[in-house]
Amino acid sequence: MSDLKLPQGAPEEVVTAAHVREIDLAPFGHTGTLSLITLDNGFDHNRPNTFGPNSLAALNEAITVAEASPSVAIAITGKPFIFAAGADLSGISFLSDTKQALAIGKLGHDVFRRFGESKKPTFAFVNGLALGGGLEVALHCKYRSVASTAFTGLPEVFLGLVPGWGGATILPKLIGPANAVQVIILNALNNNTMMKAKDALALGVADVVFEPSDFLENSIKFAASVLNGSKKIERADHTKDEAAWSQAIAVGQGAVAKKYGGAEIPQAIKALNLIAAARTNTLGAGFDAEDIDLASLAMSNPLRASLYAFNLIQKKRKKVEGAPKAALARKVAKVGVVGAGLMASQLALIMLRNLKVPVVITDLDQERVDKGLAYIRGELAKLVEKKRMSAESAARLGSLVSGSTDKAIFADASFVIEAIFEELELKKSLFVELEKIVSIECVLATNTSSLSVTKMSEVMTNPERLIGFHFFNPVAVMPLLEIARTPATDDITTATAVSIGKTLKKTMVIVKDSPAFVVNRLLTRFMGEITDAIDEGTPPDIADAAMRPLGLPMTSLELLGLVGPGVAHHVAKTLNKNLGERYRISPTMQAFVDNGVKSFYLKNESGVQSINPAALALLKTGTSPSTAEQVRIRALSALASEARMMLDEGVVSTASEIDICMLLGCGWPLHLGGILPYLDRTGISEEVCSQRFHQPGVASLA
Repeated sequence: MSDLKLPQGAPEEVVTAAHVREIDLAPFGHTGTLSLITLDNGFDHNRPNTFGPNSLAALNEAITVAEASPSVAIAITGKPFIFAAGADLSGISFLSDTKQALAIGKLGHDVFRRFGESKKPTFAFVNGLALGGGLEVALHCKYRSVASTAFTGLPEVFLGLVPGWGGATILPKLIGPANAVQVIILNALNNNTMMKAKDALALGVADVVFEPSDFLENSIKFAASVLNGSKKIERADHTKDEAAWSQAIAVGQGAVAKKYGGAEIPQAIKALNLIAAARTNTLGAGFDAEDIDLASLAMSNPLRASLYAFNLIQKKRKKVEGAPKAALARKVAKVGVVGAGLMASQLALIMLRNLKVPVVITDLDQERVDKGLAYIRGELAKLVEKKRMSAESAARLGSLVSGSTDKAIFADASFVIEAIFEELELKKSLFVELEKIVSIECVLATNTSSLSVTKMSEVMTNPERLIGFHFFNPVAVMPLLEIARTPATDDITTATAVSIGKTLKKTMVIVKDSPAFVVNRLLTRFMGEITDAIDEGTPPDIADAAMRPLGLPMTSLELLGLVGPGVAHHVAKTLNKNLGERYRISPTMQAFVDNGVKSFYLKNESGVQSINPAALALLKTGTSPSTAEQVRIRALSALASEARMMLDEGVVSTASEIDICMLLGCGWPLHLGGILPYLDRTGISEEVCSQRFHQPGVASLA
């Protein structure tokens, strides 16, 4: 077997062992034994099985043992709750030799293909999570059972790779080109959607699905029934219908072109080419093609970038930098939400669903309160309708939410958050009023997006209990939560806020209280450069398309329509007042607000987008137009300058915190690896700031 070693400096591989035992098939209706290989890295289910060079060698040896056994069949399964999460990617960024990258691809193929080429029938008992190489080893087997609770998928395109251990070649032949494009391309581009067991069964990835309580027993029974002929698994020949393959590839190409505003996605193009070639390729030729594409991508900056971003997201989900000891957090037994508008109602709903404690809302009149309560209960009903919640659970949660026009309802609350109009004096008055109602131990929070939390706290008797708790819209979907400490905020308050954020399943960044914190400060600076270019005379379509090559989820003017000119203009004025003239007040945006224009674009019933004539009529254009490239460099340079100032001011302590905020707060593309590594790679960091944000090698080959 290969003696492949990862380069010096790469983290030590956590080896997944492969244990072999013989299962007597007589009690299950067949003669002989089954050689069962169990993958187990020795950790609990919080650390999934993965495949590095040593793990592949262990699996290869186990297959050799199983082949030499007198058993009549071979099966592979995983430790409890986990089948395998795929390749160990921790050492990829340390590769510096294409030959070594090729060797990694070939090693996986050499081991996995033994299941498909074995003279004995082979089975995969997918008892839990099976992603990437984990699903691919199962695809090499002739038959597959899947636990009803298992999630499976091929996330490689999402990460900047292709399914390179057989998936891109075997899957189209197994389930057809359209289904393969769905699993390999569309699911990956749709935020790495995984298949539930029922989806895997419907698509033909799984042959049977069993409940986890007796999964292994039923899987062995299934194997015995296949072996004794009582169970027939029919496989269709999908290679004959050339038109179906062409149509499936066209669907994939359309999805790739649409994603990230048409920006190039090399791994998706390579994956589509592999799927297309699978119709006529032998398995061996397909595997060789996978090796070449895998090696090419492994040596590319986009992969380094996406792995940096992916690993950063995983790390920040688990640990909040600067968080006080968790033991300091107070227990939250009741939540209060000031406001009953859309944002406030979303906050109340997420608190209700995750904390499962009484939640009370207030507003200026009963009509608004009732509207907020109706929204919350309506969303619970939708969850029941979509079978994401039982009717009993929805009824129980619905009974925990109530509302009033009297803030005295907060008297016994443990945590109260406000989501009222963004006006500093209103918020200051509110917190003075709340302090007279709530207990001394109640933590108070503001969902402000741009105002000074410190100034709010200065009028309070106990300023140490106030903290910024900034969610992003839509609250249930956006994973980021900015927690803003003032100089007075104490550790108990912060620990309680972090504890709530963890229960809400949010990724948190603790920031210094400063205007607009991280995301809105950077977005406002960036969008300001776009609108300034328009004000100066750049045609709107050129200015708006300037950032399209980066692959952002939407253009600047599309984002403006989502946020609303009123909100964007208000934030810009706040930052102009606090940070100076680099946050200019756009006359066009002022005109939009004054005339009630909500968006630069309109969409018809078919979803086709066109310029809003009312917006076009209000443009205040100058005589100094720029090219798209000039606008792009201008906007990126502004981002670099602002990020450097934020680090110098201590808004956050590390560059990676800015990266995580932009990845999760505004959808900065994963394949760019975070905003600051991108600015480093393009040379803009050094051009603007005379220094990089990260050390060379972070998210790149540099």
